Amino acid sequence: MSISLAGLRVLREIAERGTFTAAARALECTQSAVSRQVAALEQAAGVQLVDRQPGRVRLTAAGHVLLRHGQVALAAVDAAERELRGLTAERGRVRFGAFPAAGVVIVPRALAALRRQCPGTEVVTREGTTPALVRALRAGSIDLAIVSSRPPHRSPDTEDPPLLVEPLMETRLVLAVPERGRFGQRSQVTAAELAGEPWIASPARPDEPLLGVWPGLPGRPQVRHSASDWLAKLRLVASGAGITTIPATLAPALPPGVRLVTVDGVGEEVRRTNLVRRPGPVPAPVSALIQVLRDTAGDLAEQESR
Repeated sequence: MSISLAGLRVLREIAERGTFTAAARALECTQSAVSRQVAALEQAAGVQLVDRQPGRVRLTAAGHVLLRHGQVALAAVDAAERELRGLTAERGRVRFGAFPAAGVVIVPRALAALRRQCPGTEVVTREGTTPALVRALRAGSIDLAIVSSRPPHRSPDTEDPPLLVEPLMETRLVLAVPERGRFGQRSQVTAAELAGEPWIASPARPDEPLLGVWPGLPGRPQVRHSASDWLAKLRLVASGAGITTIPATLAPALPPGVRLVTVDGVGEEVRRTNLVRRPGPVPAPVSALIQVLRDTAGDLAEQESR
């Protein structure tokens, strides 16, 4: 087979992004160029590599086989490029993904600890939803990810071979309310009292539910403000613009004017933070990051339980 590195990079981006348009955007080329690379790959391989569906494309079984082997070649070329730029293998490099809430507390603390313990390790981070990070792992674009799950905590995908999932910690959901607002002097509220309250939430997406409104709240919530960034949501709460739901682990990042309260009369909402990676040997830099993430998660869980 005459397989080009450019074609393998296109296949990797398609696997991760899910559309030709998104892959083209990531590669800074045209959609027609992506289509030509796929056609050339399929001609060289002699089989269909991409299943084209309305609004989305997925790799076929043959496409996954080619990508799995192609990742070895792409990793070798990427390593050569890094070494030629002076980033030697001894120094180490980890491509790490995290869901948005993790980027507020756990990720900065873990990276600070890693710099103290392994100053020669370079970490490149990216933020994404859990489905997006899982696709990136499968495509070989990242080495490690922390993702969020809710009960019953199923595997983040159904592909083979199964990803390795390690629970790091569990955290309760709580309400962030303005200190000078209706609930500012309370430690808990009831679900009935939340009816009619203005909410601050993230925009809902097909791969991620509306984040910010208390899960399962009866009635139709009034989402007054929409923001994806957690700190932006908390600043809006501090201004008195509304209330929002957050993981209790964000408590260290609360701005002045925000108070945390629990919701009484409904089941406790718990979210789990999971460490996810592909099966196989773990390079030393990845192993070092895994250990500091475990330690950081343990410290945060202990703080939350006090």
